[in-house]
Amino acid sequence: MINRSLVLLLATVLSVPAFAGQHVSVRPRTAIDPGDQETIREIVEMERQAKEASLRRDAEFPQRTLADDYVAITPLGQVTTKREAVSARKSGQLRYDTIDVSDMVVRLYGDTAIVTARADVKGHQLGEDFSGPYRYTRVWVRRAGHWQAVSYQATVTQ
Repeated sequence: MINRSLVLLLATVLSVPAFAGQHVSVRPRTAIDPGDQETIREIVEMERQAKEASLRRDAEFPQRTLADDYVAITPLGQVTTKREAVSARKSGQLRYDTIDVSDMVVRLYGDTAIVTARADVKGHQLGEDFSGPYRYTRVWVRRAGHWQAVSYQATVTQ
């Protein structure tokens, strides 16, 4: 039996222009159910929107898409809530100049999607440069028919 809970992203990424240039690998090669393909497209679109909202400093996107119990762990190990994430956007203390996403993998577990990816970022927070390569994990949960991010964690890489 094919493990349907492990769905890797390759074919769908080319259909999303913002991620068309990214490098994605498939491991292991498994058949992807058409319903899962649609769900993967939805998640890739949510990731694209999250990236664009970050670049535009759009506070409405996280207000709408972060779960009330959202928790993020920063590269320095700090815990951030939805309220703090939205506030950082509104205040302008967090600025992204560029975000280049690659190596994205989406795994599905029912109404939960786990995204792992690499992001090469240029930006500033409170005037401090945080540019560099990162790996991140974001967990999306479908609630009442809508995807919400419930967790995010980023790590600086070399």
